[in-house]
Amino acid sequence: MYHFHLADDHPLFRNALVSIVEQHFPEAVITESVDLESTLTALNGSDDIDLLLLDLTMPGSQDLFGLVTVRERFATTPVAIVSAREDIDTISRAIGHGAAGYIPKSASPAVILEAIQTITNGESWIPAFARNRLKPLNSEEASLAARIANLTPQQYRVLCLLREGGLNKQIAYQLGVTEATVKAHITSIFRKLQVNNRTQAVVMLSKMSLDHLDAGVA
Repeated sequence: MYHFHLADDHPLFRNALVSIVEQHFPEAVITESVDLESTLTALNGSDDIDLLLLDLTMPGSQDLFGLVTVRERFATTPVAIVSAREDIDTISRAIGHGAAGYIPKSASPAVILEAIQTITNGESWIPAFARNRLKPLNSEEASLAARIANLTPQQYRVLCLLREGGLNKQIAYQLGVTEATVKAHITSIFRKLQVNNRTQAVVMLSKMSLDHLDAGVA
């Protein structure tokens, strides 16, 4: 019996995935989450997930943070990215960071089923238009990802707000925490990323951005 976990904040697409899985895997266990934090909680609570279908940009999972975090913490759980992004750079980077497959949200139900069946059989799957076009992941990005994955979701949110130019007081207000808590998060961020200041931390985050290479969004 398969256990599929669907992590996506768009209910219509999540329901479409549920329908495909229920039709073709009638005995499968299906669990769901709508953001990265609840996804990590679900993965912590279950060691029998056969495939995680992960939205690339759901809340808490901006850019590649969700994927690299899951792969770092749950290395034995196969992950298939589901995304509206269909550019070769994004697909290449997702596969380079350990995704077992990449499923465009524009794919037909038949293609989505093909992808799921292929991955659950232990093989990788990418859309036909991307085959033989993937680019290798550079070693610098792989190293950066390992450090970024050490951040907690809250620390990542703080780092994103730093990138937007937020002051400690503004970040504290947005997150509903004290300035002292924000300062503690920033100290931990610097330590985990092995940087000395905000500028270095923001530069590192920017290098992990999906748009760092000016990739287009489908």
